[in-house]
Amino acid sequence: MKQTMIQLRATDEVQEFVKAAAACDFDINLQCERAIVDAKSFLGVLSLGLCRKLTVSYVGIDGRFERILNKYAVA
Repeated sequence: MKQTMIQLRATDEVQEFVKAAAACDFDINLQCERAIVDAKSFLGVLSLGLCRKLTVSYVGIDGRFERILNKYAVA
């Protein structure tokens, strides 16, 4: 399982992230503290809040999705 920390600051960033996640044929989860949501759900991702550090967990490989992850990655 791969994990990456990201931060989404605006609803258009959430929309871009969710669209890339939805195109993948594997499960992707987002976690913020104790809450875990499906990364393919716009409302689920938005419910975690903007400007918070989120942990993305996934098992597959998709070049477009990985480029989006790199775009929003934080240390």
